[in-house]
Amino acid sequence: MFSEPKKIVLCAGSRTPIGHISRSLSTLKPEDLLAMSVESLVKRSGLPKEAVDGLIAGWVGQSFSAPNLARVTVTKTGLPEKAQSVTVQNNCISSIEAIAAAGRAILAGEGELYLAGGTECMSRMPYTIEGSRAAKELRSLDVVKAKWAAMLESPQVRVVDSMEEGLTDPVKKINMAATAEVCAQMHGITRDEQDRYAHESFRRSVEAWNKGFYASHVEPVKVDGGATNGCATLEKDEYPFLREDLIAKPQMFAKAPILFDNSIYPIKNFYRDFGSLIEGRTYQEGLSTGSVTLFNSCGRSDGAAVIIVATEPRAKALNLDILAEIKGWGFYGNNPAYMGLAPALAAPLALKRAGVSFDQLDRIELHEPFAATVLGIFKVGKERFGHDWHSKYVSGALNQNGGSIALGHPLGATGARLMLNLLYGMKQDASARLGMIAACAGGGMGGAVVVERV
Repeated sequence: MFSEPKKIVLCAGSRTPIGHISRSLSTLKPEDLLAMSVESLVKRSGLPKEAVDGLIAGWVGQSFSAPNLARVTVTKTGLPEKAQSVTVQNNCISSIEAIAAAGRAILAGEGELYLAGGTECMSRMPYTIEGSRAAKELRSLDVVKAKWAAMLESPQVRVVDSMEEGLTDPVKKINMAATAEVCAQMHGITRDEQDRYAHESFRRSVEAWNKGFYASHVEPVKVDGGATNGCATLEKDEYPFLREDLIAKPQMFAKAPILFDNSIYPIKNFYRDFGSLIEGRTYQEGLSTGSVTLFNSCGRSDGAAVIIVATEPRAKALNLDILAEIKGWGFYGNNPAYMGLAPALAAPLALKRAGVSFDQLDRIELHEPFAATVLGIFKVGKERFGHDWHSKYVSGALNQNGGSIALGHPLGATGARLMLNLLYGMKQDASARLGMIAACAGGGMGGAVVVERV
């Protein structure tokens, strides 16, 4: 196999605004969203389509409407027919995986310029029929339609919400929000701390939008509402402006119901179900309280993002805007019940491979699935590796322009969204030289990428 050391650079990128679930972007398919980002990137960067050797796209909610979504996007957008096309699935770090996969392909000599990113339309995640076609109720689509009512009573058939199923770890039998509560209970993270962190995520996100930061790489999306409803345009990330009142009235955070501590499901029951995972803590009557709410968790979302990954000579030959060089990446898995802490474990690996210390980082973009897990990373990173994430956050070096709690989390696109935040944030800051993105994913995976400004 041909391979040689190459300097891999990241050039211009683009993304859609992030739509909140069941709202502005809900009628668009994941492949439509990704195609929009590809077309926007080509327009913004001046990249000739014929120069693209491949497209690698992350997509979590993979279905058969677009088999190999990357290939579908290549053909929809007029990229070269010969282009390598790969769809990857690594849960919430899928587009970090896509960026790394593009780097690997370049190092292996498969090509010199790739588009890497991801897409998700959680609004369109299906309800699915689960069972074997050997069951008489599932022998054909005609039978399913004819015997629908009886099928629901069959012990051989399940009708499943694919979104909820996908957000629950099948080994530990715990959903993602519950992993955040486990983290909060284990590490003594209070609801007030989580609400204050979430409030700041909203404040920073809206401030960045109002200052024009996101205009550097977010392309408005026009949505055809049909003959009677006309055409609407989503220009900004939707959720932070739906919840903008939370910034002026932080006391509203306290009004959000606690997910795992209420009259139907008290925290005592949470300890009954998941106490074996809460290391070092036991339920204490009158003292143990729940903390995770919808307001201190990220929203479910729709959107897409893409970026150019290329060799430096190829990027220069095409006169592309080189934003940074990839210095190293790392992926690290831990217990699925502690999935939110995985970035603290992946970061040391990426930093070691990059030859960079944590203290040298000028900018960090950290995924915010839940305020509890972010604050857990701050604790675990400091205790185990001496990485002071909290100080980076306080100084504004971490998530300076907001994060997933406010902006939203279109699963397959979030890694690329983080990279765009990092690159365009560093571009604005002449003093920033080294940066890192890091994110967790369901199943306990963490991913991180370190870059150096060129």
